[in-house]
Amino acid sequence: MRPWSPIPIEDCGEPLQLLPPNLLRMEPHPYVTLGAPYGASGNPFQLRLGVVQRLLEAQQRLIEHDPSLRLSIFDAWRPIAVQAYMVDYNISELCHERGVEVRSGDAFDEVVADVGRFWAAPSRDPATPPPHSTGAAVDLTLSSSDGTPLAMGGEIDAIGAVSEPQHYAGREDSEARRWHQRRQLLAEVMGSAGFVQHPNEWWHFSFGDQLWAWRKAAAVAVYAEAINSELTS
Repeated sequence: MRPWSPIPIEDCGEPLQLLPPNLLRMEPHPYVTLGAPYGASGNPFQLRLGVVQRLLEAQQRLIEHDPSLRLSIFDAWRPIAVQAYMVDYNISELCHERGVEVRSGDAFDEVVADVGRFWAAPSRDPATPPPHSTGAAVDLTLSSSDGTPLAMGGEIDAIGAVSEPQHYAGREDSEARRWHQRRQLLAEVMGSAGFVQHPNEWWHFSFGDQLWAWRKAAAVAVYAEAINSELTS
């Protein structure tokens, strides 16, 4: 259970919407490339209408700060079947990295716990949807206007302390300061548009889901699991 899991959800009924062309996308999409089960029409680059509008606001704030920069979208809507696939994939990858060959025991439990700090359980309980399944959460970074991602001091989806938003705070070397400043800039422009940041991930922001409600002390979340039934563009 996450600290935000008990927050009730009253879905506002907004549809999913494809991201507009002026929001850059990091393609090919990494989870599609791995074979994650999106289905025939499951485009990952879509979010709730209100979230898309706020992303555009955040990008405008970024451009006002530095006209050479853009937001670059790594991942957006994620069906629960994809969440389950990616959780299992990351557990398998981390087991391989650590030499854990048996899916039981303390070493395996530690792998599951470490993955769980970054990947929500693929819950099918409507009261506890994974954030990305709601169409309210987005993983993104900063890039140049031609789409070249900036170095942020750690890869998106990296499992470990390096992914924490404040990991480089207070460091003395110039490269670490640059990474911290970029992470801060991303957080500032996203926050200016109403998004909140995941406490463990510099790249993950959301608006309207349970995590958002928890960080904003809101009584309810406004986005439940989003079903890809009627796309708008």
